[in-house]
Amino acid sequence: MRIPIQLWRSEYGGDRNEWTAEITEQVPDQRIAWRSVDGKTNAGEVTFKPADANKTEVTVQMDWEPQGLKEKIGGALGFDDRQISGDLKRFEEVLDERGGQETGAWRGEQR
Repeated sequence: MRIPIQLWRSEYGGDRNEWTAEITEQVPDQRIAWRSVDGKTNAGEVTFKPADANKTEVTVQMDWEPQGLKEKIGGALGFDDRQISGDLKRFEEVLDERGGQETGAWRGEQR
C-alpha cells in the first residue's frame, strides 16, 4: 500500500514554504522516510531507537537543496541544523504533554 502524497509546510528564515512529499518507508516506532515530489527538493529519514525505559533516541538525516541566497547563507552558517534541533525539541515537548501517546494517525508498515 502506498501512503498518499501529503502537503508539507515549513518556515525558514521567516519564509513559509509548501511542497508535496510521499512517505517512502514506514516502520512504526522505528523509522519513517520521505522524499519530495514537487516544490522544495528534500528527502530524509527519522529513526527511533529505545534508549532506556522512558527514553527514545531520535536521529534525523535530511538532504535538501537550498534555494535562493538566504537559504544558501543560512545553510552555510548552520541555521538549518539549529532549525531541526529546535523542531526536535518541540516534538519532545509535544510527546511529553501527551504522555508519549500516539496521535492516532496511520501506523501501518510500508517498505
